[in-house]
Amino acid sequence: MTASTNSLVTKVKKFGMPIGAAAAVLLGGAFLVGHTAHAAATLSGGLPMDDNSVSSLVALDNAVEAVAARVTPAVVNVAVTAKLTGQDAESEDDGQDSGGQIPQGAIPPEFRRFFGPMGRGQNPQAQIEHGIGSGIIISPDGYIVTNNHVVDGATQVRVTLNDRRVFNAKVVGVDKLNDLAVIKINANNLTTVAWGDSTKLHPGQTVLAFGSPFGYFQFSVTRGIVSALDRPNPYSDDARKPGDFIQTDAAINPGNSGGPLVNARGELVGINTFIITNNGAFAGAGFAIPSQIVRATAEAIIKDGAVHHGYLGISMNDVTPDNSNFFNLPDATGAIVSNVTPDSPASRAGLKSGDVLRELNGSKIRNGSQLQVAVSQTAPGNEIKLGILRDGKPETLTLKVGEYKGEKQVAENDGEGSQQHGKLGLSLGDLTPDMRQQLNIPSNVQGAAVASVRPASPAEDAGLTPGDVIQEVNRKSVKNAQEFANDVHAVPAGKDILLLVWSHGGASYRVVHPAQSNQNGE
Repeated sequence: MTASTNSLVTKVKKFGMPIGAAAAVLLGGAFLVGHTAHAAATLSGGLPMDDNSVSSLVALDNAVEAVAARVTPAVVNVAVTAKLTGQDAESEDDGQDSGGQIPQGAIPPEFRRFFGPMGRGQNPQAQIEHGIGSGIIISPDGYIVTNNHVVDGATQVRVTLNDRRVFNAKVVGVDKLNDLAVIKINANNLTTVAWGDSTKLHPGQTVLAFGSPFGYFQFSVTRGIVSALDRPNPYSDDARKPGDFIQTDAAINPGNSGGPLVNARGELVGINTFIITNNGAFAGAGFAIPSQIVRATAEAIIKDGAVHHGYLGISMNDVTPDNSNFFNLPDATGAIVSNVTPDSPASRAGLKSGDVLRELNGSKIRNGSQLQVAVSQTAPGNEIKLGILRDGKPETLTLKVGEYKGEKQVAENDGEGSQQHGKLGLSLGDLTPDMRQQLNIPSNVQGAAVASVRPASPAEDAGLTPGDVIQEVNRKSVKNAQEFANDVHAVPAGKDILLLVWSHGGASYRVVHPAQSNQNGE
């Protein structure tokens, strides 16, 4: 467990009017309008509004109060004591980014500074940390769902109920892939919350978020709406983790991790797990794991003590308007296979790079994230049918799903003498044995290695970085830097170029827009 169990946070750049300033303007405008209306009513002899005049608002208040009263007794505060690992302790001591990959289910070191004093303390000599999170009771006999990053590495877990009773809890099992955990207290006749169906949510629906913001304000409730659905995994350096998050503007802050998100009926539709912010506090964008995933995970942990995730062995890109033309697709839905792991379920079934995944068991595939979630929840050993388009022709493949066993497995979904810088802004070189060893490039990866990327170039806009390997140009494989240059120069001026890029252990398709290059012809 790392330095904070409170929330997973992604930092975003500020742009336009600051959020606080915008809020002040809006509130100020509302005050002026309301004040003017009140003055006009007073001058015209109007009387104060009675309950009948505001019956809709009163009814809304009554409904929200009823839901809060129903759910709050099932919400718990989770206090954790944990021992820091050597790497975690070092990161805490120097306050710097460790530069490594995101630990499983943990908070990225570069974001730990957002949480320092909020609900967490540390004994630097004993290397002990204390954290606060939230949870929700799902059975009368004491099973509780929370986030894995809340209890990861815990040596002691204590649960405080709404009636102020405190219990020691044990960790029954965790699902690091989905950042979920089930803990258990020895108690009976507890108030629970009913499961809701997250697949029936729609943007604009009212939702309530419960938890312990900042670790101090236990059993708080906030109200908002479903802002969006099927949000992708925000971790750009770990595409293996499924997305499908619920986005909400119901206020979620550090300490709310593991708390419930409920619908207007008081049914559990999500587990609050991270926020996107520029200052560490809520900025209008909170995210929850949908109950579709939470329920299946919790039931598997309670039954078996573990979760067995399905695995295909592919990397994917979403189909977009930019790349759909290169695959002769009728619309911008589905997922494009960008890499197939050797000796994986996908390779044994005959899937190839460039195949477009359109259907799963007869149902349309919207995007790669949807497929990731579906595969992850499929029991290993079961068969699935994938409807694909290969070179524009439909085919159906039957695959036996494998089991996810480590960080290098599960389907990935990446969303979106050297040759000198050209119209793409790239400098490339041939793959040499030394370069393969230095960059840890497998022997089966062929192509041209990116030596440098010109700032503000089309290549940089497409996300290319030094050390990447370009394997294809417009669906045609390249073996070296010269072949790459020849293929790029053969593309008519102003035409987009589709590249297959191997990067950090996975491959993905990138669309590059040469028209964005500088006027000097580079």
